[in-house]
Amino acid sequence: MRMRVEGVSVYFLPIQMRMPLKFGRETVNEVVCCRVQVKVVGDDGKRAEGWGETPLIAQWGWASATLSHAERLDTMKNFCLRLAKAWAEFDETGHAFEIGHSFLSQVLPLLLKQINSERSGREPMPYLAALICNSPFDIALHDAYGNLVGLPVYETYRPPFMRYDFGAYLKPESEGVDFRGKFPSDFLASNPPRKLPVWHLVGAKDPLTEDDLTGNEPDDGYPILLRDWILRDGLKCLKVKLTGTDFDWDYERLVRVGQIAIEHDVLWLTADFNCTVTDPKYVIEFLDKLLREHPRLWQMLLYIEQPFPYELEAYPIDVRAIAARKPLFMDESAHDWKFVRLGRKLGWTGVALKTCKTQTGALLMQAWAKAHGMLLMVQDLTNPMLALIPHVLLAAYSETLWGVEANAMQFYPQASEPESKVHPNLYRRQNGLIDWSTVCGSGFGYRLSEIQRKLPEPALCLERL
Repeated sequence: MRMRVEGVSVYFLPIQMRMPLKFGRETVNEVVCCRVQVKVVGDDGKRAEGWGETPLIAQWGWASATLSHAERLDTMKNFCLRLAKAWAEFDETGHAFEIGHSFLSQVLPLLLKQINSERSGREPMPYLAALICNSPFDIALHDAYGNLVGLPVYETYRPPFMRYDFGAYLKPESEGVDFRGKFPSDFLASNPPRKLPVWHLVGAKDPLTEDDLTGNEPDDGYPILLRDWILRDGLKCLKVKLTGTDFDWDYERLVRVGQIAIEHDVLWLTADFNCTVTDPKYVIEFLDKLLREHPRLWQMLLYIEQPFPYELEAYPIDVRAIAARKPLFMDESAHDWKFVRLGRKLGWTGVALKTCKTQTGALLMQAWAKAHGMLLMVQDLTNPMLALIPHVLLAAYSETLWGVEANAMQFYPQASEPESKVHPNLYRRQNGLIDWSTVCGSGFGYRLSEIQRKLPEPALCLERL
């Protein structure tokens, strides 16, 4: 079955965070989610629709020391509207993966170049921000294809639904790796687990103990202190946000979190520096000091995430000395499989996949990395509402190193109340796990007709004439 897009609608859903999320040099206090509806028609005349959603977190996708958050967010929202027009006019036909790949390679770079030429004299919007803006359209496209053929979308990542194998998209780097005759299904779990270990995010402003309380914390019935989150949700995995610029603070922070983790039987830690480190010695000294002074915490540290600037071509840092100590995961720098290939040459050993870089791109990176022996994780962009479901499915099917990160229930749990009534164990972590057993049906299995969410008026609604 081949399809093409015949209509696009865009919605912007603002969300206020109950607690600020501090990572790297940025702090997030509010978020706008971009929700997209795509209407498609098959080559047999049958019609269907699909939905996708991504939070437009400019602080993550467009870190800047000079531009205000408002300017970055407005630029990304405007780019979403520009993308909608391009998608509504896009004539490519085929499987969602094939259409999505054509748009990523043919249209997205031109639109980004166009908007940045109009911003002459202003800081350009980076490609990562453009990927975030494009991702709800791409996710909606995959959902629409599954709905069109009446199957869960992960059951369509193979012939006869897909025409071209991975040999048309990917180039191997190692002997013995051959993508010819291979499809996404060859790299995905055939029977994925319905429950996944879940990672809790410890933001740089999160209070750890009573001594950290300021009196400005919300009184909304949800936990505030790390200990209370661990006890409430049975957490076993903690991801710690660090500065990457203040060694003593970073070290003390990880040790403090680690001591609380040990007290409450947490199994694993990971450290995320969010692109702020410029010299590998910073991380090497950090790890070596931790091994000397707190060997148990060093053992609990499962991997390190993205210490260095994400522009790999501009900052081709040899990271093998770090990777020799702990697995080192690309995140912001993994724009697509070609950047994963470059990262592997520099010594990176793992990839943190994200649906906010498009479902199409995530499948390509997942396959390339897995074929070349790299480790996989699926990391959160604080995905609420519909955005959580494709995110968790990607982790389940990708066979990650250990579970999935899910932190929207920490920072804006009330935003997902309509969805949580249909998928209660997906939007509430229990016994250290997240459970997507209620996700079922065609597409991404949202069960959208059962979710009682009232949407605002669309920011843009386009139909092909």
